[in-house]
Amino acid sequence: MATSDYDSFARAYAAANESNLFNAYYARPEMLRLAGDVAGRRILDAGCGSGPLAAALRDRGAVVTAFDASAAMVELAREKLGPDADLCVADLGAPLSFPDDAFDDVVASLVLHYLEDWSGPLAELRRVLEPGGRLILSVIHPGIYPIVYPEADYFALTRYSEDYDFDGQSVVLTYWHRPLHAITDAFSAAGFRIATISEPPPAPDTPAELLPPGLPESGSFLCFLFFVLEAA
Repeated sequence: MATSDYDSFARAYAAANESNLFNAYYARPEMLRLAGDVAGRRILDAGCGSGPLAAALRDRGAVVTAFDASAAMVELAREKLGPDADLCVADLGAPLSFPDDAFDDVVASLVLHYLEDWSGPLAELRRVLEPGGRLILSVIHPGIYPIVYPEADYFALTRYSEDYDFDGQSVVLTYWHRPLHAITDAFSAAGFRIATISEPPPAPDTPAELLPPGLPESGSFLCFLFFVLEAA
């Protein structure tokens, strides 16, 4: 599935994204925590979807530029961020139109696991970052794959699909699994240094009814894996 296929269910996905456990109370809060104080920083939101992370970063004082491969998602982001927002339709799998060293930070939340090849996208994100800039990203935790698919080869780059329900609309999403060493090797090859790896619990204000049953005392569960990378 191409990211632009989100056009067919963009509004349903955006509605679910606003209040569900995985986006609203897990991925987005952790991305913001890792970003820290962003006041005045030029930030590119790569794969912005309907714009909730971009909006939160802008509310914290960042100067935000955002893009998504889905035109429908970009339109929803424009509804959220306003007509003057710096938004465009662009594909992370192709060269980006931004100049070199244009941003202090790039955020890419739950984007890279849709892509088979990471070398080109990571090289482009490194190019548009200032030296010393940060790429803050999240992907599906690779440790989930062998749990859900115990007969599969954890060490193989593998395409797989799963069914979801977004606000009553049934959707099939397709991902690429890669083992942890392949993830970190790709970062190094693109000129990034790993500054932080995070496996957080959900946000403290997560409604109890959204949490999975039987959580350990730590409150954490396998879901997404978060990185802060520094551009060498």
